[in-house]
Amino acid sequence: MGKRSRQRQKNQSSGRDNRDNSSWGAGYADIVKENKLFEDYYKELGLVPEGEFQLFMDAMREPLPATIRITGYKSHAKEILHCLKEKYFKDIQEVEIDGVKLEAPMPLSWYPDELAWQTNMSRKIIRKSPLLEKFHQFLVSETESGNISRQEAVSMIPPLLMKIEPHHKILDMCAAPGSKTAQLIEMLHADMEVPFPEGFVIANDVDNKRCYLLVHQAKRLNSPCIMVVNHDASCIPTLQVATDGKRDILFYDRILCDVPCSGDGTMRKNIDVWKKWTTANSLHLHGLQLRIAVRGVEQLAVGGRMVYSTCSLNPVEDEAVIAALLEKSEGTLELADGSADLPGLKWMPGISSWKLMTKEGQWYSDFSQVPSSRHTQIRPTMFPPTDPNKLASFHLDRCMRVLPHHQNTGGFFLAVLVKKAPMPWNKRYPKPRKEPPSSSATPAEGAPPTEDRPPAAVPAGRGGEGQPAGDGAAEAPKSDQPPTAHDAVCGPPPNKKKKLFGFKEDPFVFLTEEDPVFAPIQSFYDLSPDFPKLNVLTRSHEGKKRHLYMVSKELRNVMLNNSERMKVINTGVKVWSRNSDGEQFGCAFRLAQEGIYTLYPYIRSRMITVSVEDIKILLTQENPFLSKLQSHAHTQAKNIGMGSIVLRYQPNPDYPSEPQCPIELCGWKGKTSIRAFVPRNERFHYLRMLGVDIFRDKQGQGGGSRGDGKEEREDGKEEKEDGKEEREDGKEEREDGKEEREDGKEEREDGKEEEVKSKETKEKEDSEMASGNCMGDSEEKME
Repeated sequence: MGKRSRQRQKNQSSGRDNRDNSSWGAGYADIVKENKLFEDYYKELGLVPEGEFQLFMDAMREPLPATIRITGYKSHAKEILHCLKEKYFKDIQEVEIDGVKLEAPMPLSWYPDELAWQTNMSRKIIRKSPLLEKFHQFLVSETESGNISRQEAVSMIPPLLMKIEPHHKILDMCAAPGSKTAQLIEMLHADMEVPFPEGFVIANDVDNKRCYLLVHQAKRLNSPCIMVVNHDASCIPTLQVATDGKRDILFYDRILCDVPCSGDGTMRKNIDVWKKWTTANSLHLHGLQLRIAVRGVEQLAVGGRMVYSTCSLNPVEDEAVIAALLEKSEGTLELADGSADLPGLKWMPGISSWKLMTKEGQWYSDFSQVPSSRHTQIRPTMFPPTDPNKLASFHLDRCMRVLPHHQNTGGFFLAVLVKKAPMPWNKRYPKPRKEPPSSSATPAEGAPPTEDRPPAAVPAGRGGEGQPAGDGAAEAPKSDQPPTAHDAVCGPPPNKKKKLFGFKEDPFVFLTEEDPVFAPIQSFYDLSPDFPKLNVLTRSHEGKKRHLYMVSKELRNVMLNNSERMKVINTGVKVWSRNSDGEQFGCAFRLAQEGIYTLYPYIRSRMITVSVEDIKILLTQENPFLSKLQSHAHTQAKNIGMGSIVLRYQPNPDYPSEPQCPIELCGWKGKTSIRAFVPRNERFHYLRMLGVDIFRDKQGQGGGSRGDGKEEREDGKEEKEDGKEEREDGKEEREDGKEEREDGKEEREDGKEEEVKSKETKEKEDSEMASGNCMGDSEEKME
């Protein structure tokens, strides 16, 4: 990787490493929380209301409280909330540590349905009480299952302002580590009865390694409507979709533009910002932030909403970027008023006047005061517009700045932009129609010359708005021919002049309706006629298909029409895994728990309706005899042949003490026994819902022992009929596609290196949970 590429990745990752995750305790004891330049700068700007500056600074020096968010789209979110409130939060109020009674966790008043909570407990406090240790284990387990997310409170705000609906096409431009992306997916799946929403989320990040953290986050939600891609957000390619046999430009209904920033709003958790903060950080990032924002509104559909956000309080990164964007748009964008969208949230309106300060302490209130020697660092767009009428028309007061001392949060800035018409530079600089871009496409012509980037430096794909020809906009190359057979292969982009860095990805190969793999699956599971076979893909061109995945119809459209334009890291949800022993029973593929909620609506056979007591037996005993099931389930099981099955629980309103949401589990029916194929943390999750106490007495020991006295096997691997585990090739597949580094080391999220275990050791680890544990010490991990 060249020096410039490395520097660009470093810039786009700055200030984001731990943005979405709050600290459970104070650290960095050797760092003094003082920075005179910081205090002088913000005192002079007057962002904090008069008389509150000392409260502001005191809050910045306090540790940030921990916040958790319950996954809202899953049908059992209410069950998790009930478990938290009735079992853990009530008990916590009775705990005293060193004579001090703990404060009870409180819901965030502005987050809907009490799905976000805040607590001041630190790790040190948690370790002092067995009851708190149970609470901690609950959080860890539920986080791994995707039912709870560790996320800073202010980080939850941008997705709420986007007003997501299930049909929206969404782009998350700078997505890692992925907590906001997870929120977007949840909102897309608001109706769990619809397995394939019309919309989708494309989550992008410039850092290849951080893309795998995104994969780790997205996989917890088991959605077929998410795709992770790896591009520079400031020149993310324009994608195409096929509509009625013709290709059109893809425009997004919603865009989250959460740009890299200096991060001075995160001082409460990122303590080292205190000693590293300088005004130069904002001056260096302003140009990148503006380029990303411009690229975002270019790809936004007319009538769509883009939320621009930073975890910086500095106007150079906030209002200055918004003002420059509005000025370039010439009225095609407007700031939306979000004051009524989040009742209960305290925030300050944006400002219309600000000054710049150099790291030496010199102030400039206008670009005309800046000496020519500093014109490379300080640009005109960093200052407020000089025309007072134009400035007033921007309504910068509609921006939202969250201050830490108002609601005990981090600092944050947001602006909601609505696109009313195509961007003006498409009319002034029409882009001629061209043939479909080749793999070595040159930079696009006709993009708007800006002060931050001359026309010659415009990245490929810039400037094409794809609006009607009357607007002078670029038209996508159209073809009257439908995609041919070779279009069903969506591999990574071919080698280009610009070297693609990062790990090499396996291809994405869509299956055809005539693929021989479908016949036994169709017959064995009696799939309904409307099952979308064309949405099934695999990750290999040749050999036996080990796993089958599914994506939504719209994501398939995107992948087939853009295989040379984008670098896809991961997409889809696993629905079947190969189990060769099952072939003798009629099908070589067993159901995968990850995709059961996507696949279940299409399965019409091999289903067993189970009760609460049946589920308890299935999740606590390794291979219980069929006779242990209650009579109704026992009768159904005896009438089903051996092989993969679906175990379904239907809630009964007459028994409110039982879970009031449906549960689908994958299982295997043998000759005389039955087994549930459910990963460890999901087992714990369902058992908690059923009232079974799960607690590890010692670190490293599994909880919830089996009824036969054996410790529970948590790998969820394919089981042979004789009870042994099958290994197809003696190797474990890494579910997130991450490759091992050649030096045998794997980079941890915190920048440290850890030795990668040998493959022989990895063969003993949980293949079913690989996607959930492969990221090392990820930002969301709570142990």
